Amino acid sequence: MTADQTATPTGSEVWLVVGLGNPGPSYAGHRHNVGYLVTDELARRLGSPFRAHKSGRAEVVEGRLGSPGVTTARVVLARPRCYMNETGGPVKSLASFYKIPPGRVVAVHDELDLPFGTLRVKLGGGDNGHNGLRSMRSSLATGDFFRVRAGIGRPPGRQDVADFVLSNYSSTERKELPFQVDRAADAVESLVLDGLERTQQTFNG
Repeated sequence: MTADQTATPTGSEVWLVVGLGNPGPSYAGHRHNVGYLVTDELARRLGSPFRAHKSGRAEVVEGRLGSPGVTTARVVLARPRCYMNETGGPVKSLASFYKIPPGRVVAVHDELDLPFGTLRVKLGGGDNGHNGLRSMRSSLATGDFFRVRAGIGRPPGRQDVADFVLSNYSSTERKELPFQVDRAADAVESLVLDGLERTQQTFNG
């Protein structure tokens, strides 16, 4: 992995990888913010910090994922700096600014219907009650974008779903979380470099 200025260009297509979450330190450890954690890991691999983008409520990192001299993909990593239910506005602005169609947008988000530690990658679909996905579908006028879904599981007992996603991981989960984040970042790289089918074969098992 390398930053833009040291990469060997291999193509002109740009991907927009959006980590879904809520801004601010009070939300940082919440299950709902796993998308932020994954884009943080991807930014670390690029060796570049997030910076405010002039298009509005988002921070971005521009660079190339992959191996210089072999294959790389141009990416814009983005963290919307708004609450989850307003995600679509900044995503639409960034997609317009960089001229990226929905078919090269990747949303990285928490998924209640997958057990913690599991991962699924897919193209299209509904929002399944996820406010960030709902906002993106509305603003982009389509659901035909990619999703990297990081499982968080359903809340135990009768705990409210909203309280669950807006709460910190358990102590046991926190020990495993770095592995899930790393694997999700690997899935993003695979998706933009190798395509959906190969990525699903590798990560959806």
